[in-house]
Amino acid sequence: MGLNAHLLSLNASYRSAGVSRYIHYLLTYLPRVDERLRYVAFLGAPLGYPGWRERVSPWRTANPILRILWEQVAQPWGAWGERLDLLHVPVYVGPIVAPCPVVVTVHDLSFYHYPEMFPPFRRAYLQTLTRRTVRHAAHVIVDSASTRSDVVRILDVPESKVMVIPLGVDEMLHPIEDRQEVQSFRERRSLPERMILYLGTLEPRKNLVTLLEAYELLRRERALDRIGGHRLVIAGGKGWYYREIITRVEQLKLQDEVLFPGYIPQEELALWINAADLFVYPSVYEGFGLPPLEAMACGTPVVVSDTASLREVVGDAGVIVDSHDPQALARAIADVLHDRDRHRTLREAGLARARQFSWEAMALQTAGLYHRILGDEQAHG
Repeated sequence: MGLNAHLLSLNASYRSAGVSRYIHYLLTYLPRVDERLRYVAFLGAPLGYPGWRERVSPWRTANPILRILWEQVAQPWGAWGERLDLLHVPVYVGPIVAPCPVVVTVHDLSFYHYPEMFPPFRRAYLQTLTRRTVRHAAHVIVDSASTRSDVVRILDVPESKVMVIPLGVDEMLHPIEDRQEVQSFRERRSLPERMILYLGTLEPRKNLVTLLEAYELLRRERALDRIGGHRLVIAGGKGWYYREIITRVEQLKLQDEVLFPGYIPQEELALWINAADLFVYPSVYEGFGLPPLEAMACGTPVVVSDTASLREVVGDAGVIVDSHDPQALARAIADVLHDRDRHRTLREAGLARARQFSWEAMALQTAGLYHRILGDEQAHG
């Protein structure tokens, strides 16, 4: 079984979020949960994941154009050379010509729902080759039932060919009981004593302009002054079209109230979330919604937008509001921060909800799908 891991990124940027972490956990857990398969990873650099034979490409696939060429030219030859029985492409696009069956993971169809939010070339590439990949794939993996519905409806794929395998939570993400550790971290990073946290890529569909407008309403009405004077921290790597967010901060005169610490390394993630009183994720569209799940795992209450996948992930354990209504978002933020009983109830509900998701379970279900496609008699290859 081969895995295209060229989008695994170790850089301190938005490319290390989301799909890169999905690839990392596939590499980490698949050999642990199923030793019957032979695993081959196609990589841009040697990384030494246990249980994997690494096939490192000399192509500089950090360059998008070279990566696309590698996917379509070198990847099929690599799969043929390794005599693979199955190739998993974990991010939308597989080779047009493949020497073996292909499994593809589609994380969302934001490039169909909100095409104007994508650079033209990226949009055209994803729309064209994702459609072709899913139609020719042996099976399609999606992160949520919402994305399965999109794939079936928009890409005209039979529902029986699409399997929902939810993402998981890293074991390092949990409540930190030693509050002095959190306080020391807060001081090292010069973080405010009270903070509202967003964590994710800075890009249009994350709807951060609405979050800024909601926060400005709270500041104007002095609602935050009555409950601790919380500041807003918008953390994460810069994606495309992020300048609109900075411009809106300046228009609302929030330069001294909103912090942009940039990309957050995975090893600090639990500390950042534990330092927050509330986690807000107002995205207009998600294929899953990993950051709110990670916040719940740390015991931080969450307020999310009413997109279908976020409702699936959060369930009744968070507050769900209209993604296009700054006033509703402001009210939700103020209510949770003001009502300590509700804050405590959401914390406990979030912890219980997060325990239902794990990366080991994701890997087990993925390996099970491989065996369904291969048949047990081919489980060696």
